[in-house]
Amino acid sequence: VNAKEMLGIDDLEDDMRILCDNLVFNKTPDATEDMLTRTAYERACMDARKKGVPPPRKPRGQMPNLPRMQFSYDSVPPKPATEPPLPVSDAARNHVPNPYLNSNITHPKILEYRAKSSHPNKSLNINYSQGASLYPESFPHFVRGRDSLREYITSLFTSQISIYDGAMGTMIQNYSKRNKLEEEEYRGDRFKEWSCNVKGNNDMLSITQPHVIAGIYKQYLEVGGSNLIGTNTFSSTTIAMADYEMEAYVYELNYESARLAREVCDEVTAKDPTKPRFVVGAIGPTNRTGSISPSVEDPAARNVTFDELVEAYFEQVVGLVDGGSDILMVETIFDTLNAKAALFAIGEYLEMTGLDIPVFVSGTLVDQSGRTLSGQTGEAFYASIRHAKPMCVGLNCALGAEHMTPFVERLAKCVECFVHVYSNAGLPNAMGGYDETPDDMANGNEVFFKNGWLNMVGGCCGSTPPHIKAIREMSEKYKPRKLPDVGRPKMWLSGLEDLVVDDVHNHLGLPFLNVGERCNIAGSLKFKRLMMAGNYSSAMDIAKQQVEDGAHVIDINVDDGMLDGLAAMQKFVKIAVTEPEIAKVPFMLDASKFEIVEAGLKWCQGKPIVNSISLKVGEKLFKEQATLLRKHGAAVVVMAFDEEGQAATEEEKVRICKRSYDMLVNEVRFPPEDIVFDPNVLTIGTGMEEHSNYGVDFINATKIIKEICPYVKISGGISNLSFGFRGVTKIRESIHAVFLHHAITEAGMDVGIVNAKEMLGIDDLEDDMRILCDNLVFNKTPDATEDMLTRTAYERACMDARKKGVPPPRKPRGQMPNLPRMQFSYDS
Repeated sequence: VNAKEMLGIDDLEDDMRILCDNLVFNKTPDATEDMLTRTAYERACMDARKKGVPPPRKPRGQMPNLPRMQFSYDSVPPKPATEPPLPVSDAARNHVPNPYLNSNITHPKILEYRAKSSHPNKSLNINYSQGASLYPESFPHFVRGRDSLREYITSLFTSQISIYDGAMGTMIQNYSKRNKLEEEEYRGDRFKEWSCNVKGNNDMLSITQPHVIAGIYKQYLEVGGSNLIGTNTFSSTTIAMADYEMEAYVYELNYESARLAREVCDEVTAKDPTKPRFVVGAIGPTNRTGSISPSVEDPAARNVTFDELVEAYFEQVVGLVDGGSDILMVETIFDTLNAKAALFAIGEYLEMTGLDIPVFVSGTLVDQSGRTLSGQTGEAFYASIRHAKPMCVGLNCALGAEHMTPFVERLAKCVECFVHVYSNAGLPNAMGGYDETPDDMANGNEVFFKNGWLNMVGGCCGSTPPHIKAIREMSEKYKPRKLPDVGRPKMWLSGLEDLVVDDVHNHLGLPFLNVGERCNIAGSLKFKRLMMAGNYSSAMDIAKQQVEDGAHVIDINVDDGMLDGLAAMQKFVKIAVTEPEIAKVPFMLDASKFEIVEAGLKWCQGKPIVNSISLKVGEKLFKEQATLLRKHGAAVVVMAFDEEGQAATEEEKVRICKRSYDMLVNEVRFPPEDIVFDPNVLTIGTGMEEHSNYGVDFINATKIIKEICPYVKISGGISNLSFGFRGVTKIRESIHAVFLHHAITEAGMDVGIVNAKEMLGIDDLEDDMRILCDNLVFNKTPDATEDMLTRTAYERACMDARKKGVPPPRKPRGQMPNLPRMQFSYDS
């Protein structure tokens, strides 16, 4: 050793000892990175001493997490789930059976799509109800129009691992090897003179070669033993059919595919009514993507919009339901934004019809990274679509069962509803085929059954009825996945990765969500200059830096009278979602005009927060805006404003927030955990007496709102608090540190729009600064503002001295604590 340089363990600063402990004993995966950061700081301090300049700010390192304030509803124990989470409709919540009398559905938009149908028969049968006495009234029997399919699926999926079908494309290819299936057969008589080649358009075979498709359906039911089969409609949208110039035939394609499946299912069910068979309307992803630019040069370019996707999917849904589908499945999702558009369209259809039709959702993770093509993890994918309350969620395609295993496990741990898998028959070989035998595929799926991860299983590319039969026989030895217990609801956001807000701690160890403020025109002059100049690339650098500095969510606000906010919001979001370092976190879409946040929302594949709505616009519009946000799956900031103005006092903050809460939860059916109240952080230290208690009013109101509005979050624009001390960051961040510490740990504040890089912990403050801030925030002394202004003048003078390279002025003493007088016997 070098004895001169040796240190005793007690010579180390506490934070240095923690860093060394973590490194020496390999306690954390970031130990080396943390020590390198500290090393860079110590080297910078050495350089500063040589140059005679102030040292840089010390890196904080890992802070201990402070406990989250608990309320009465936090201690309610989880309870067993009896069914998957229910959609908001009365029909779903009350398990109202679908009457299957589609001719009674007369909404103008649905009639419009039926009227423009290409089907030669203008008097189609669209009713599929069955006589109530057709089969016995108890499970496992099922009668359409008499029984709730939601209840039946719950009974089926909790009593056995149910069987879906296998690949349609593989079966069509196999058929074509044994029979002639060329351009002529694809066209049939109906499309003999069609203007372009149609071979490969498998969906049109439901019209031109219905016996082929019906035969495939029947094989999966009789050989495979499937409980449910998907319709031959993977590409039956106007968007995908544009490749074959067949957009006008979309309703007919969906109707005929579903009708064929319906007829075959009913035929097979009649042979054994104890095993009803169901039609799943298959809704594919289309051949366009809302989240990915088709141009290398222009990351904001898109070849389809959200609204175009919604319209395309809506028409498909009308055809599928009119054809007799029991269930709707949004499948093979490689871009969650497309899936959200499909779910939005389904939601609109169900609202117009008043029906309860179960919805399944199936994502596709494209490789061993465990992410979709648009970059989301499985957990983020689920968090993005769970607002639609799907009855079953799972994965299909892209990978074989073996390669899916870790991702299925992760999904099964987080999904609140039923879980399914229909994997490929292994990975494709050099010729694009699939080599797994039925036994291989069954063995590959067994790990899912053994671990109790699945409620439904099937096959995708390369699978055939014998594959499904082997999987079914393997699954019969195992029990299905148990629905997870229902616990306290939590806000679950997502970007490319998921984020459970109620479990977050920030870089200071506070149970608090840092919303980065720097991509806000009102919060950053640099950002404003870049946006006004149209320099989106450099604006992205600001967003990236915020994430690096500790922002969990990025606030995006482009409100300015000289800027086209609608266009700017859309362009910023479209570029940001293509930048992994930014898009990994959720967004807060922030604007004074609702149409601007709505436009941004339509480009977010994740689950964002919208900032904000309020009762300022009146009850009717407030509820309309909240309903639309609920349909998109966004969380929402609700300002403490009403028709009379902004809430300033504690009483007004509480009154407006409680009124808003009751309206949102009881009338709009908005999830309470997705509500963020902003009771207005107002400026203190202005010299006006009526402003002095604003900090106290906010903190007191926060606690009461959290008590009387279960599961909500409380947020605020923290920079507003110290606006009177702008220009001196140390003063402002010191005030924020005291305010936030008490608001978070003693009142339950959860969220705030902050500059994470500049944030201070309460223990970072000098003792005298802490006293000054305490007096100001809690309005403890009449001189609190004056004392802080004096300290602000001193800190500003220190800044000037550093710039000039001269010694700093003497520090103002401020109010000194009185020392006790010595006591003698006669004093007592």
